[in-house]
Amino acid sequence: MFLKEPTTSQQTNLTHNRRNAVGLFVLVCGVLLSAAFPPVARPTHEADHRFMVEGYVCGPDGKAVSNVDVLVKDTKISYGQVVRTDGDGYYKATFHLHNDNLGDPLLVEVRGEQQNLKVDFDPKDLESERKVQVNFGAGCGDGGSPLWVWWGGGALVAAVGGVIGMRLARSQRRQERGKGKSQKKQKS
Repeated sequence: MFLKEPTTSQQTNLTHNRRNAVGLFVLVCGVLLSAAFPPVARPTHEADHRFMVEGYVCGPDGKAVSNVDVLVKDTKISYGQVVRTDGDGYYKATFHLHNDNLGDPLLVEVRGEQQNLKVDFDPKDLESERKVQVNFGAGCGDGGSPLWVWWGGGALVAAVGGVIGMRLARSQRRQERGKGKSQKKQKS
């Protein structure tokens, strides 16, 4: 039994189908990566004008408490924010503070429990993030992977997907070129 050579239009359709499959693969990978690793919110102020108060709220059993209001207030300038904890009990409040706010009294309150601190940072360091972590409850903040682990893993997955996609595309181009050359030889 002899196999019939595909016609030029069949080869063209096959080529288009392969390209569409590779394009669809790359698109699906991109959508999955963007869903798995949403963009990080960019800071609204330069590092030397930004002060962050962040932490976790946990119950007496050490489990995260979600959807709880946290009051964070610089009591000297009478500026505060109420932020809500996420599903992991994490909260973050960002303030626009300057060097002259160094030492300002800071109040953090959750469900009637208060912690009083002072705004503390190195005024000469204009690059590093100025922040303090304030946790409420037992065992807070333990067990979560650092953000760099998630971003690094996402970058690795994207790089591997890109390399695989490029190799598939090159392989298809080589196959198309090889078929084109064999068809020219057959016509000669």
